[in-house]
Amino acid sequence: MIPLPAQHGFQITQKLSLQHALSVPVQLRPAQLLREPLCRECARHGVRTRATVVDHIRPFRGNWPLFIDPANHQSLCKYHHDQKTAREQAEERRKNGGK
Repeated sequence: MIPLPAQHGFQITQKLSLQHALSVPVQLRPAQLLREPLCRECARHGVRTRATVVDHIRPFRGNWPLFIDPANHQSLCKYHHDQKTAREQAEERRKNGGK
């Protein structure tokens, strides 16, 4: 598991820890796409499509451990990722009274 920036003694607001935090997605993406090279949603429908996006199954909303947790990652094609994101955003707007 990739260490949290706080485990290195950095404050999240410091430039160095921000650089570390930003480098983590760069490390996670190729590992996930190697683990699961095909779009999970396409595969559910019997279609083999190369995945290009690493998606968070559950939105992380600032939760660092959830952000880096490989169990919360899935590989999707851009089409399915965009569909899922649009659904989540619409649900969030409904939940917040259309705001």
